[in-house]
Amino acid sequence: MECRVLSIQSHVVRGYVGNKSASFPLQVLGFEVDSINSVQFSNHTGYSHWKGQVLTADELHVLYEGIKLNNVHHYDYVLTGYTRDTSFLEMVVDIVQELKRANPNLVYVCDPVLGDHGSMYVPQNLYPVYKNKVVPVADIITPNQFEAELLTGKNISTEKDAVEVMDLLHAMGPDTVVITSSDLPSRLGDRFLVSLGSQRHVRPDGSRTTQRVRIEVPKVDAVFVGTGDLFAAMLLAWTHHYPNDLKTACEKTFSVMHHVIQRTISYAHELAGPGRRPSPPQLELRMVQSKADIEDPAIVTEATVIS
Repeated sequence: MECRVLSIQSHVVRGYVGNKSASFPLQVLGFEVDSINSVQFSNHTGYSHWKGQVLTADELHVLYEGIKLNNVHHYDYVLTGYTRDTSFLEMVVDIVQELKRANPNLVYVCDPVLGDHGSMYVPQNLYPVYKNKVVPVADIITPNQFEAELLTGKNISTEKDAVEVMDLLHAMGPDTVVITSSDLPSRLGDRFLVSLGSQRHVRPDGSRTTQRVRIEVPKVDAVFVGTGDLFAAMLLAWTHHYPNDLKTACEKTFSVMHHVIQRTISYAHELAGPGRRPSPPQLELRMVQSKADIEDPAIVTEATVIS
């Protein structure tokens, strides 16, 4: 049966960010993807120069109305990422709510992009919109530690703290929460970072159960753009295929990330030459070259079930 995704994300002409990071891998895995570009730039902003346009909330509404008029607004998933505008974000919420009224089984996957490492890189007025409007309608969210702490008002210093934060996020709405990166110490040493996930299920008798996992992820000494968009798309795909098995979905998702990043960093170092740091163009994700790994990733990152 056809599975259709509405992806509302940024777009770049050159490279893989936003919709380009999400659409290709989802299509490879058999999803139909309709893309709305929240911005359209020549390239991502890690380059020295960029040009382009930003879609307004009114323009988003016009595009959505066009889809509705043709009665082709039937979706199984909505996927969103980075935005800097409150009215645009509120329009996304309105669209998600309307689509959920039409299809109560629709799953909204949200990467709540607010900041990292203690500082915000979007305007502060987006925070209450995410907390009070976006997260309550989301089904799957992929915050980093800073974003999870910001949304819940609770700091993460231990794994127990992280579990409590994920429970608080569940209470806000989403059944699946993955903290994509944290500052918690890894049991494998300082060359790894810790990610954590939690998924609530409702049993046939109506009672709830929760599966929680920890993932140790190898660190890479480079800055990539578009990895968060790829991660959210892969989590969408693999939770679709393994809806009640967060452990396997995370192992597949993190393994895809590992293969894409390793292929990218190897290629970038080859282009840069010995002893030279790769440039932003050289660090563009090697997505097409990773098609086989996206389709059937060799599991290199195992998740541990935690209590």
